[in-house]
Amino acid sequence: MAAGGNGTAVTHFILLGLTNRTDLQGLLFGSFLLIYTVTLMGNLGMMALIHADPHLHTPMYFFLSTLSFVDVCYSSVVTPRLLADFLAIDKSISYTGCMAQMAFFLLHGTAECLLLATMAYDRFVAICRPLLYHTLMSRGMCIRLVTVAYTLSIANSAVQTSNVFRLPFCGPNHINDYFCDIPPLLQLVCSDTTTAKGILYIFSALATMTTLTIILVSYGYILVTVGRMSSAKGRRKALSTCASHFMAIFLFYGTVFFMYIKPRAGDSMDEDKVISVFYTIVIPMLNPLIYSLRNREVKDSLRRKICGKIFP
Repeated sequence: MAAGGNGTAVTHFILLGLTNRTDLQGLLFGSFLLIYTVTLMGNLGMMALIHADPHLHTPMYFFLSTLSFVDVCYSSVVTPRLLADFLAIDKSISYTGCMAQMAFFLLHGTAECLLLATMAYDRFVAICRPLLYHTLMSRGMCIRLVTVAYTLSIANSAVQTSNVFRLPFCGPNHINDYFCDIPPLLQLVCSDTTTAKGILYIFSALATMTTLTIILVSYGYILVTVGRMSSAKGRRKALSTCASHFMAIFLFYGTVFFMYIKPRAGDSMDEDKVISVFYTIVIPMLNPLIYSLRNREVKDSLRRKICGKIFP
């Protein structure tokens, strides 16, 4: 703590982590270390595979490679710190460090939403406007879409982070979470948080509801177009290209919405920690598995690479 204009200002926070049970620390450390290792190997492997195989140099796989990059960053903002805290006695994080962690977490969380929406639009153009696909989804357009996604993500992160850290922290500094998230930090503010919560809900709704609307509209048009196809083989092929993406959307948005719309209870913060582990740590591990196991082109590319190594 340090002296501030209105009392005692917080200079650092203490993360309470997932649990205070010391008998579980070793087991949890091993489990999350395994998850993080699989996350890095899966996403970096997906990026390398897409870069190395010319057959995958298409808009869909360009966005998938970018999503893998975002998942690596998204998980790396949270997981290494969580792993260190399982082994550390001092679980404090500086005021600046907490601010930086929140900023990068919001940046990549928002980018995840925007990229999922961009990938849905890509599938809409591919299936509903196939003759214009290469014109509408040129390399330059793909780069511009990703640039816009990151620009909006940076803007949202800046607004949300400044919205929290402009407020005074002059009392307890124990964060009931394993990383610097907005809800537990707002509980430590020693002034009225009504405006801050309003800004949080507005910008969170813009990031989630807008992207979800784009996704639902895109898939609505896709289903209508697929339903009009006369060939059963054509319908299966069209839907197969969307299956992996739809599963990734369901997992990500399902957990996020469950976290924010479920009834609040006295122990909701502990429940929220369990739910947030899923969408901050587990889903980045699952995404490359989903896209590789359920995607014929990725499996074929991986098979070609493996066979090329064994039988050059």
